Amino acid sequence: MKYYIIAGEASGDLHASRLMRSLRVLDPQAEFRFFGGDKMQTEGGEMVRHYRDTAFMGFLPVITHLRTIFRNLSLCKRDIVRWQPDAVIPVDYAGFNLKVCSFLTSHRKRHATPLPHTFYYISPKIWAWKEWRVKNFKRDVEEMLCILPFEKTFFEDRHHYPVHYVGNPTAEEVRTFQSGYDIPFADFCVRNGLDPSKPVVALLAGSRRHEISDNLPAMLEAAGHFSGCQFVVACAPSIDLPLYEKYLAGTPVRCVENQTYALLHHATAAIVTSGTATLETALFGVPQVVCYKTILPRIYRWAFNHVIKCRYISLVNLIADKPVVEELFADTFSVSNIVSALNDILPGGRRREEMLGNYAAVHQRIGSTSAPDEAARIIVEKLRQQK
Repeated sequence: MKYYIIAGEASGDLHASRLMRSLRVLDPQAEFRFFGGDKMQTEGGEMVRHYRDTAFMGFLPVITHLRTIFRNLSLCKRDIVRWQPDAVIPVDYAGFNLKVCSFLTSHRKRHATPLPHTFYYISPKIWAWKEWRVKNFKRDVEEMLCILPFEKTFFEDRHHYPVHYVGNPTAEEVRTFQSGYDIPFADFCVRNGLDPSKPVVALLAGSRRHEISDNLPAMLEAAGHFSGCQFVVACAPSIDLPLYEKYLAGTPVRCVENQTYALLHHATAAIVTSGTATLETALFGVPQVVCYKTILPRIYRWAFNHVIKCRYISLVNLIADKPVVEELFADTFSVSNIVSALNDILPGGRRREEMLGNYAAVHQRIGSTSAPDEAARIIVEKLRQQK
């Protein structure tokens, strides 16, 4: 069968590549065509556009690249119609992918054709905001494949839209890494110019330039209050090293490239910018402080309390449905609050053991199902039923 997959950023490239691998196990004759990246390319098939030519995040980048975005969107629509796949699989990346799904719905109606089927892998976070987009999913997506356990409740109980929880790919990635990693702490330190006699505190400042610029300076200032620890920044793969060097100059803080999981494996604690990294940190069993700097913090706090449709900003707390980790954002984001929260989770801190104990609930709710394997099973079974 023929699968057209659309991933618009680095994380989507990773998750889509693993889904492709699982699809090929169940469907050895699978053909792939895609908008994606290098990891998808290694799985075979034909790349139409690389995500670096389509991924524009934030208001100004989107506005300044509107012509390119519309050109890519038009290309994607034409290419799907020309190639006639059995399935279109959008991966997250709502702004672009929902427009493709809407086009496919209208195209089916105009041409009275049942193909292609749409399987949305990794739901966009519309439970946080833009909840109105649920109506688009109900109209344009045949099967929603969710990777967060609370999303099933959100879609089915709140909006009467049946979806599948297929497991969490991040959890599987962490399990896979841990099963094959055996480098001792001392060796890790030697390789990265660290002091084996001091515990490591990991700094994960985000995967986008503005997140790093907003959050890393406060993290570094907080690090200056802990002489007994060494602080290490995990560089995001999509960010050039000079951006980090600009902030780290004149500090004792080091950075590591392409070693985020190894760093978390050896870390005693972490300061983490909200995002998938909060879940990764919890899955490694590392106590953490979650922080996220915002503009106009009082207004953002008001919006969070009255407009945004979720109680927490970290995946850890959202999955556990309770405040497992400290969240410092908007009007609570400050160096002094970061210092205080980190003190509480270092060895001997008053919240460390409680947090580690609560991580067990996160593990339990996520489960051990292989997300790409389960998603592939659902997709292939559905397509075979329609043949």
